[in-house]
Amino acid sequence: MIEIKKGKKSFYVGDNEEDSLAKIELVHNGDDITIEHTFVSEQLRGQNVARQLLKTVVDFAREKNKKIIPICTFAKAELNKNNDYEDVLHK
Repeated sequence: MIEIKKGKKSFYVGDNEEDSLAKIELVHNGDDITIEHTFVSEQLRGQNVARQLLKTVVDFAREKNKKIIPICTFAKAELNKNNDYEDVLHK
């Protein structure tokens, strides 16, 4: 299993937030979290890393009682097709 770390503006995999192997970029807007971009390096592709990053954001949103606004096309598609995430998706 990969180690996901919390940065200032993202959750990421790697040694640091700026030069990460995978990252889901966030903007905190009061009661909402906007997911702007998801990136996974060639090295980690095919290992469901993006889904693990998204799940981490969902867990964080639930813990902080926030809603998610997905701008990123990957996040938007995943959040909309998974009924388990309905409670955190901004309407």
